This record gives sequence, structure tokens and C-alpha cells, in this order.
Amino acid sequence: MMRHRPDHPRMGYDDQVTKNIVNAGRIGRSIAGFVAIAAAATLAAQTVNDGQDVPGANLNLPGNPTIFGKLDPNIRKPTAIVNDTVLTGTDVDQRMALIVALNDYKLSAEDREVLRAQVVRQLIDETLQIQQAKAKDITVTSAELEQSFDRLAKQRFKQTPEQLRAYLRTVGSSDRSLRRQIEGELAWSRLLRRQVEPFVNVGEEEVAAVIKRMEESKGTEEYSLREIYMAATPDRAAEVQAAMQKMIEQIRQGAPFEYFARNFSEASTRAVGGDLGFVRLNMLPDQLQRAATQMQVGQIAGPIEVPGGYSILYLADKRQVLMADPRDAKLALRQLFLPFAPGTTEAQASAKVAAFTEATQAIRGCGDATKIAQAQKAEVVDNDAVVLRSLPPALQDIILKLNVGQATPPFGSPKDGVRVLILCGREDPRTAGIPTAAQIQAGLEQERVNLRAQRMMRDLRRDAVIEYR
Repeated sequence: MMRHRPDHPRMGYDDQVTKNIVNAGRIGRSIAGFVAIAAAATLAAQTVNDGQDVPGANLNLPGNPTIFGKLDPNIRKPTAIVNDTVLTGTDVDQRMALIVALNDYKLSAEDREVLRAQVVRQLIDETLQIQQAKAKDITVTSAELEQSFDRLAKQRFKQTPEQLRAYLRTVGSSDRSLRRQIEGELAWSRLLRRQVEPFVNVGEEEVAAVIKRMEESKGTEEYSLREIYMAATPDRAAEVQAAMQKMIEQIRQGAPFEYFARNFSEASTRAVGGDLGFVRLNMLPDQLQRAATQMQVGQIAGPIEVPGGYSILYLADKRQVLMADPRDAKLALRQLFLPFAPGTTEAQASAKVAAFTEATQAIRGCGDATKIAQAQKAEVVDNDAVVLRSLPPALQDIILKLNVGQATPPFGSPKDGVRVLILCGREDPRTAGIPTAAQIQAGLEQERVNLRAQRMMRDLRRDAVIEYR
């Protein structure tokens, strides 16, 4: 099934670099508790049959092998030589420091080792991408790296390049580490444009078939789901369920679902963070169908027993094919933001929140909000082009029920401050139309480019000579 997102153009180089930096940083938030989860997650099977990716497929492995030698798989060496390119301990430490700084968290010794292993794998992949690009006579010049670094500093970090370099040094990282990540992204993007994109073709018949299926499905409900699947024999059922419960707890505390899907799921969708795309329920096993029908957008469910193991489901979105969706409404919002000064005690924060709540409950329209903001010493921010779907699921549900001029309850935290949103206007979506043939073609082409890129990385890893030290 095509996962078509016509309103999501391809990101520019710097956008993609920043996205990967942020995603790498998010790994750290979910580190706590991963060691116990990893111990319970063993690869055995997957829900989607994909012979090229099934661990152990056609290997005829014994069920209870005898291990010869004294290798301890829990010992992770921090440096590596990748096809004669040396990755030093400094490379690893500086990338870890960047991730830690972006997220402002503390790690235990065990957690730090888990993060280190992730960073080593990331650096190895970057090295393989740069090496493959150079083998195809694709290089990223120093001037291009400098230009990208400067643009990243100004547009994403809101700093001058000099300020960003100083900041990276203060947190134990360096501009060299960030520039290396930029180089990997630029080199890989250019390689794909030369080696893959020209050879990806989508015929008119394929586009017509997609349009026909969409027309036939008009009005039916589709669910945007993400899944983590783990195989479980009867003797491992309790162990797998316990591991999945820990995953769910971490996700509810803010850990990224995609991290667990990529590292612990045994389904072929692990390569895309467990994303099943938009699916109709009759495409799912009965157990997952029943769970999905009871879920609200933003909810997680599991562990759900399915044939061969257990699944965790996350409902990212829901829609009716080719029908107008109220979550596509464009909103004009006014935000009142009450920050807390550093050193504010919990008692002081609670008193301010109580006064702020009482005042904002009396709001009668966006014009009234400015007067209340001045009285409460709150900051006012306007945005006239917010798509409802882009807001957190909990806020979507609240704002869907608001009339123009009404306000949400206060929300936030003592650290981040407290906010209230006032609905100043709403432009409801028109009846959804079928995407254009060009949009459908672009979506199909991008999917195929991504699939071939994944296969290229798989082959590069298989052929690589990596020596750990």
C-alpha cells in the first residue's frame, strides 16, 4: 500500500541533517531501562515474511548450541577500523556529548554503554556512506561543509557559527563531529540521486491503479499504526511480555516508539520504525483489529497476543479515505505563556498556576486574552496557520470541542512553564480530493528510493571489514 504524503516535500540537506541530529539525541531519553529490555529481546521470527531479512533464515541453526571460546558479547569495544578508516574513542565521545547536550539528561554507567553502542553503529554507517560515495567519485568539499555548518548554526541553533563552535566545545563535543555527520548526509544524498533515483520508474498503469483503489475505498476508515512485534514460544511468553511492559512504560514517559521498533521488533517494518502506514483493519490479524478499534489517536496498546508472539500497537492517526477530516482544519491560535524564573519553588509555581488558571477561565475571546496576559505577566504569541493535526493528540481532542473564542485548560510543567491556547478562528477543511497523478507518482518513487537505500546500506554492512579495538 502506498504511504502518500503529498504535503511533505523532500527535505533539504540541512533539514535532513538536523532531523537526524535530533533523532540521534532522542535515543538518550529512552536509555534508562534499555539494558533489561535488551536482555529479554532475542531475534527469532517476524510477522511479515521477508526472506532477505529474516534472522537465521536458511541457516539451519541448532536450537541449543554449545559456545566455544570465551568471547563475552556484553563487552563493547569503543573504537573500530572500518575498511581502513579509523574511528577513535574521541569520535565516539564527542558524538555522545552532542547527543547528551541536546537532551540535557543524566546517564548511569549502564545507560551510557547502551548509548555508546548506538553511537558506534551510527558512526560506522556514516563511514560506509562516505566511503561508498567517494568510490563513485562523489566528494563533499570543505567549502560546502563550511557553508552547511554555517546555515545549520543560523537556521536551527539560532547562533552564529562561532557561537555554535564554542558551545560544542563547552559540552565536550566539537564542530568536527557535527561536520562529519553533515558530510555523511550530503554524500549519501548525492549518491542516491546519482545511483538510485534515475533508475526508479513508476508507470502510468501503477498510478491509475492507485487512484482506482482510492476511489473504491472512499469513506472507509484507515488507521495509521506502528507496531513492535516479538516472537514468543510458550516457555518465553512471560519473559517477552515483561520486556514489552517495560517498553510501554518507557514510551509513555517520552521515549521514542521508533527506537524500540528499530532495535527490538522482529517484523520487517523495523527498518521504518515499525510504521505500517495507513491500513484498513481487515488487513490486520483479528487480535490487532480488536485492539485498534478501541484506541484513540495517540494511545498505545499491548502486549497483544498474536500468532507466534506479542505485539505493541501505537495509533498515530485515523482518517476516512477521500473524506474531509476535521483534524485537517487550519486554526488561528493565540497562546498565553507563563514562564517560571529559575529557582522558582514548587509552592511558588503551584500558586502562580492556580492564579493563572482562574484568570484564563474567564477569557471571552482573543481580544480579552491580551488584557489577562498583561495582568498575569504572561507572554502572548499568535499563529494564524496551525493545522490541528500537527498538535499533540491530547490537545487535538480538546480543541476539536472548542468554539471560537474559547480557551483550553492550562497545560505545561514547572520546568517548561504553563500555556493556554485560545481559538481565534478555524478554517474547516473542504472535502478531500484524490491526490494528483504527479503527487502519487512522486510518493511511489520516494518509497522505492528509500527501499533501495536500505538495501544498499545492508549490502555495505555485509561487505565491510570492521576491526574493533
